[in-house]
Amino acid sequence: MEQLKKGCRKLFFPGKATMLLLTPASALLLAWVFAFGHEDHALAYFAYVLSAYTLVVLCLAGYRQGKKGIAAVKSKNRHVNRYLNDALFRTHVSLYTSLAVNVIYAIAKFVSGILFRSFWFGSIAVYYFCLAVMRFMLLHHAHRNAFGVDQVAEYKKYRLCGAVLVVLNLLTGMVILVVTQNQTYRYPGNLIYAMDAYAFYSVITAVRNVVKFRKQNSPVLSAAKGINLASALVSMLALETAMLSQFGSEESPVFRRVMNSATGGAVCCVVLGMAVYMMVRATQNLKRLEQQPAADGCCGII
Repeated sequence: MEQLKKGCRKLFFPGKATMLLLTPASALLLAWVFAFGHEDHALAYFAYVLSAYTLVVLCLAGYRQGKKGIAAVKSKNRHVNRYLNDALFRTHVSLYTSLAVNVIYAIAKFVSGILFRSFWFGSIAVYYFCLAVMRFMLLHHAHRNAFGVDQVAEYKKYRLCGAVLVVLNLLTGMVILVVTQNQTYRYPGNLIYAMDAYAFYSVITAVRNVVKFRKQNSPVLSAAKGINLASALVSMLALETAMLSQFGSEESPVFRRVMNSATGGAVCCVVLGMAVYMMVRATQNLKRLEQQPAADGCCGII
């Protein structure tokens, strides 16, 4: 396990010299692909993979430097110090921030769906509105109760979130629509690069938080992190659809269909698996919690 950790560390934090080589190499390869119209060349796929890897490495490096900068100023600012040292306060800030970003993103997609008459944008908007409702429910509970105190209430909300995610997994229908009708959309200007960075950051942060908070013994907190992961995966699917439309060749609709169906199917399976796990785990723990008082009562009588 230690060797695996060291390998992952070397892979995603290769050092300054390697990063200085990766950045121009990725830029030159992409320039060659798009400037000379070699989107279907074998080397183009290597360029896509290399550029994606470079972007992930740069985002992680930026994240690490940001943490160092925050650590340097935390002793000078009481608000930053509280955010870094008070887990409860940090969690509340995270929930509020996620809810605000979620609502803004959903509204933007909804407006885009109306303006461009896009069923895809509308479906994404509905998906994110439902995620926002779940986040609001969890935030309402967190505002009234400390995390991990009322386990029964938290597991009920945890199970409800899993059930809603199962319903939202009708995302499969959106994927089928994109695949069968070959529907695509493009971000204006260079906005796609910002969405690219945001999508990768969202996925990395969501996976990190799911692992980090799994031992907090708070179903509400686990549900919030699961919702973040579902949101990040859908943003990656939307980004891939846009990138294939914007950078892919117009003569390769079959390739777009294969990629969209593969990624969409993987996202649906992950979200569905997570939702079923949430419901099963919540049901099992609720039964255990309901049996505990009876067992305690029997012991008291004896």
